[in-house]
Amino acid sequence: MTMLSDWNSSAIVPCHDVAVAKRFYTETLGLPLAEDHGDVFAIHTGGTRLNVYKSAYAGTNQANAVVWDAGGEVEAIAADLRAKGVTLDEYPEGFDAVRDGVHVKGDFRAIWFRDPDGNILHVNGGGQGR
Repeated sequence: MTMLSDWNSSAIVPCHDVAVAKRFYTETLGLPLAEDHGDVFAIHTGGTRLNVYKSAYAGTNQANAVVWDAGGEVEAIAADLRAKGVTLDEYPEGFDAVRDGVHVKGDFRAIWFRDPDGNILHVNGGGQGR
């Protein structure tokens, strides 16, 4: 019997405009393009892939679509995203503080932001002792 635990998985997010999504993920986020099939493309992110496809339902999910574990680099990633014009979302409930869009709880750090279709993207990791 084949079990899903034997197979890799990857995230998949919908978009309305493939060209806009591709520019955001490859240029703004700096993720390398792995495959491009017109209405579907894949990008490398660490040891996994993120698949993006054209869908009329893009942006309708109101929960996290993708999460990256960035270790102690959350604040640097947040600064880079802000410098590129990406707005960081704020969800202060349950956190000790929110500094420049970085949510802090003890040593834990997290940021949330949205792609051009409103899909919620999340980065978390340990703190840098700020």
